[in-house]
Amino acid sequence: MTIDFSSLTPREAYAYLSAAVAPRPICFASTVAADGTINLSPYSFFNVVSGDPPMMVFAPQLSGRDGSSKDTLDNVLAVPEVVINVVNHALVEQMSLTSTAYPADVNEFVKAGLTQVPSDVIKPPRVGESPVAFECIVDRVIALGDGPMAGNMVLARAVRVHVREEYLTEGKLDPTLLDLVGRMGGSDYVRASGAALFEIPKPIRTLGIGVDALPDHIRNSDVLTGNDLGRLGNLEQLFTSREAEIIVKQEKLSWDKGGGVKVKHELAKSLLRGGSVKEALAVLLS
Repeated sequence: MTIDFSSLTPREAYAYLSAAVAPRPICFASTVAADGTINLSPYSFFNVVSGDPPMMVFAPQLSGRDGSSKDTLDNVLAVPEVVINVVNHALVEQMSLTSTAYPADVNEFVKAGLTQVPSDVIKPPRVGESPVAFECIVDRVIALGDGPMAGNMVLARAVRVHVREEYLTEGKLDPTLLDLVGRMGGSDYVRASGAALFEIPKPIRTLGIGVDALPDHIRNSDVLTGNDLGRLGNLEQLFTSREAEIIVKQEKLSWDKGGGVKVKHELAKSLLRGGSVKEALAVLLS
């Protein structure tokens, strides 16, 4: 199915965008109005976009009903400061509650039962319960449209970060402790914990051989998946048949030789699942 976006209503377009581009991190943004009124609202059109300068972006949309602006947008235009509070599972219900369209004079910290902590260098307070909070100066706001559901990109430069120490392991943020949540489409969320967390070695300081360097019988395997091939392609070199045989013997790897290529590939797949990538390649090449 192929759809021309020009044939969709803004709500229909949003449904495809928000369901397919997911999970998205959540920006729990605290801002203040010109008169000092505090606002706290969540946004899932959000991400980090630069390390130096340390920049994040989030995008409040205009109302889908009448195209009016939201309190967060009005506030950052009047007082260009924002605290971006990270949302984890312990906060997700309170975070959701703050998305209610309360009148501008209502303090969502109070409505959601969250602790309002003064920031060090900016006016908006931070969420005391948030595992990580960034005090930010708004660098610029870019309007992307002027109709209902049009986004407004808020580029925010972090000047302070507050980290609750119970989320650190050996001085670093621990994803297993953070228990972050992400936004899916509709009313769905995802929890970044347990089996949802997995590790993939990053090819940053290495030059992988690539899937194209693998022999045809591996590349065209009926057993190995694209993920399996990608993991093999991340290795820095192929083995010779002799080198592969030595590894197989050293690791005491064996399989039913009468089972043909499929049995060998199934063993390699099992080794890949366990993180034994070199051993898997050795089996395939032996």
